[in-house]
Amino acid sequence: MANPVGTFQTYQAVGNREDLADFVAMISPTDTPFQSMAGKTKATNKKHEWQIDTLRAAGPNAQEEGDTPTNTTVVPTTRLFNATQISSYAFNISGTAQAMDPAGRADELAYQLVKYGKELKRDMEACMTGNTAYAAGTSGTARVAGSLEAWISTNWTTGASATSSVHPGWSTVGVVAATDASIAATVSEANVKAVIRGAWTQGGEPDVIMVGPFNKQKLSGFSGLVGMTNNIFQKAGGQATLISAIDAYQSDFGALKIIPNRFNRDRTLTVLDMAYWKVAYLRPFQSFPLAKVGDSDQRMILAEWTLESRNEAASGAVFDLTTS
Repeated sequence: MANPVGTFQTYQAVGNREDLADFVAMISPTDTPFQSMAGKTKATNKKHEWQIDTLRAAGPNAQEEGDTPTNTTVVPTTRLFNATQISSYAFNISGTAQAMDPAGRADELAYQLVKYGKELKRDMEACMTGNTAYAAGTSGTARVAGSLEAWISTNWTTGASATSSVHPGWSTVGVVAATDASIAATVSEANVKAVIRGAWTQGGEPDVIMVGPFNKQKLSGFSGLVGMTNNIFQKAGGQATLISAIDAYQSDFGALKIIPNRFNRDRTLTVLDMAYWKVAYLRPFQSFPLAKVGDSDQRMILAEWTLESRNEAASGAVFDLTTS
């Protein structure tokens, strides 16, 4: 049916107000499990140092009655180090943008500050858990903190060609990045069990398996997997709570939580004793205004941090895994 002649429609209108919802929907993940699980400590120098030690192998110790003892050689501690890495963002908001009334946030500068803070923390998670060598830095290059995968050198395995996968770990010149194998393999329960056993034998008590999304699903087929799926708990007179899929792996040496991480390399599964991993801050998360130039406001958000591997032999990894 045709409209009556002269009907005024929205298509001719020029004064209709826009319909813009007063929120900003963001789906990008912000969880950073490694940072959340690692302890926090303080650095006081751009070269952050600590010491590790180990006991000699246990063995026969029977002495003759009345014997004159022979001194045992004293073994010194090992002094490790890592570089503090500066991670930051700077941004500029014009005076006009600040004066306007944007939808979804009350203040543009404050909104961007929160957003860049989340991005900074994601960057740090990827840096900490990746495969990056120590770099002391110079006046023209940034310092780089040696990362989780680079530290692990004692307890590791690969389902691929072991000869092309090299994991030197720490040396007197700093931690060295691993060399990835050119061939990837499907994660196996046997490899994971071997790494757990190795870490436990060294004296660790690994409590976490950290893995990317693809291999998290592969782990779901392991025989040692335990968990609670869609269990309902209710206190007397209280509201029911649904707890869904809390996964753990029950090994011969204790239960390990399985933690998926979106920001570590999916090709690597790490078995971690989190008591031996710390994030040391020379400068904790902070934001501050930069010099005002013209009609705008500039802010910087920054953290200066490093990864402290108190003893990598308490942890381990399965490297060179398929990711699709």
